[in-house]
Amino acid sequence: QVQPVESGGGVVQAGGSLRLSCEASGSTFNLVAMGWYRQAPGKQRELVATITSGGFINYADYVKGRFTISRDNTQKMVYLQMNSLKPEDTAVYYCNKYGGNQYRWGQGTQVTVSS
Repeated sequence: QVQPVESGGGVVQAGGSLRLSCEASGSTFNLVAMGWYRQAPGKQRELVATITSGGFINYADYVKGRFTISRDNTQKMVYLQMNSLKPEDTAVYYCNKYGGNQYRWGQGTQVTVSS
């Protein structure tokens, strides 16, 4: 079963940037919409951004104008460029399918933004 592998997290000061990467091998990767999700301590996992196989993109209101999602279908990778980070962006970030039967959840990558 496909299990995405996320990387690129770290500790950054408020206003800083990070670029997250997600490798999601699978024969149907090119056909599925993908999303970045995050889960802060004590909170439910929430959707951050989505990108369809054709490149149509959507963002949660709280990251619009700051985060950029992209994908490379040849490499089966999904990326999340995060700029102007805020302490409230602190969470474990995951990638997975958006809609349909999702992949097994990966370990995620921790993003910590200090004030």
